[in-house]
Amino acid sequence: MLKAVIVLFILFLLIAVWSSRRKQKPSPQEKDLLQVKSNAGDSAKKVIFIVIDSLMAEAVDRGLEQKELPAFQFLIERGQYYKDMVSSFPTMSVTIDSSLLTGAYPDRHHVPGLNWYSVRDHKLINYGTGPAEVIKIGVNQVMADALMQLNGSHLNPELPTIYEDLSRAGKKTGSINGLIYRGSAPHTLSLPAWMHGPTSMPESISVKGPDFLALGSLTNPLEGIEDLPGSIIHRLGINSEFSISTASYLIRENKLPDFLYMYLPDMDQQIHKKGPSDLKSLKDTDHQLQTLLQNFGSLENALEKAIIVIIGDSGMTEILPANENPVVELFPLLQAFNVYRQGEAITDETEIVLAVNETMAYVYNLKARKARAIAEAIRADSRIDIIAWRDGEWICVSNGASKELRFKTGGELTDSYKQSWTIEGEPQALDLKINHERQTLDYERYPDVLQRLYGALHSHDGDFLVVTAKPGYELADQHSPTHKGGGSHGSLGHAESLVPLIISGTEERPENLRIVDLKAFLQKLVTKQ
Repeated sequence: MLKAVIVLFILFLLIAVWSSRRKQKPSPQEKDLLQVKSNAGDSAKKVIFIVIDSLMAEAVDRGLEQKELPAFQFLIERGQYYKDMVSSFPTMSVTIDSSLLTGAYPDRHHVPGLNWYSVRDHKLINYGTGPAEVIKIGVNQVMADALMQLNGSHLNPELPTIYEDLSRAGKKTGSINGLIYRGSAPHTLSLPAWMHGPTSMPESISVKGPDFLALGSLTNPLEGIEDLPGSIIHRLGINSEFSISTASYLIRENKLPDFLYMYLPDMDQQIHKKGPSDLKSLKDTDHQLQTLLQNFGSLENALEKAIIVIIGDSGMTEILPANENPVVELFPLLQAFNVYRQGEAITDETEIVLAVNETMAYVYNLKARKARAIAEAIRADSRIDIIAWRDGEWICVSNGASKELRFKTGGELTDSYKQSWTIEGEPQALDLKINHERQTLDYERYPDVLQRLYGALHSHDGDFLVVTAKPGYELADQHSPTHKGGGSHGSLGHAESLVPLIISGTEERPENLRIVDLKAFLQKLVTKQ
């Protein structure tokens, strides 16, 4: 997906032309390079964790068959390669990254999606879905939520991140271009001078992060040391080249922390435009990985000195072309209700608020209408896949084929992750395979769907429904970005939920192939060194 900060920077490129020639105020000199180097000594292996936005196993396999991915091939042949790592839900980067770095689903980390509604604050929270939507919601509000509230208050302050846990264990950590970065060390985000006129945002923002924090030119510890691509046309450094170049410097200068998180965003943009079959961006990423590893002296030396872990955050579904009507407009389906329109005020008469996350949406029921009535209105469109809502301790589910079930935590049925459930109704509604004799259940089309739906439906306050689109389609509100003929994600199905995991430089294996379980695995890798 397109990260919030990237969208905001593109937007500001359009609205701040009047001041784009003004000299940008340099970032204050941070102390990161003085405090980042591991205390464990040069012989201890460092862990480099690389998140490649929208990396998919099908594309990797195709590139390997064509012998066009030498870096991936090297790491896979000398390591472990899994093709079915289960992502979080909704499959949007801010929620996934929150699960990665806290080891919890949204019911515990409290970041529900890229777009959601705060009942407490009576406003839509949008971290930057697209320029039109950002303008309607309000540039200042979106900037404040993305740069101040996301890590400052929205991410559950009571739930420690991997950076906070490793700091308590005496380990050094770093993050390059990660939007979820909360840690123990103080840092300053500095906004470019040309943003000061169009917004009321402060010139600098105090944050807490890992020992080394690089977020494009908002906070660049290599300012004046390395010439990194951080201009407006380079999305102020929120790009893969910035991430690779920054990590390469740390490797060359022998300043790697014990754990380094790297985010490579560029593939996502191309796949959104061209669809999941695009290989060019993956080849470019492979070349960047070669560049990174060569800084150790050779690819072989890299695995002597570091453990390399690579994952995708989510997959994508190929969206049908425009002439096949791939966009499901939710507003017309709910015309019997008073639905909030972006840019207007939410009043006492407002009954429904929509928060769309590409192929998934939250539908907020502000007037305690019967959830089933709202679900029936939405299900009238044959392009809708799953609709789910809370009913006391139960979660009710209805699918496009009019199959229904309800479930709750606890009970005699146990899934492959040792989670227990009680299920009533038709298992086909979520494509569940139940063995009543053994009291087990298996997931088919929707990986870990019970826990993932539970996590989303308990992620924040309010009375709301979760809605997903069938493969090939995506949901939309009045100003939602769409990707006709390209790729999209957010939903629960295999294509969007299963991502590759590559581990090289260690024999350690993860217990479960879920993104939510990776934090414990990564901490184990770091603390054993």
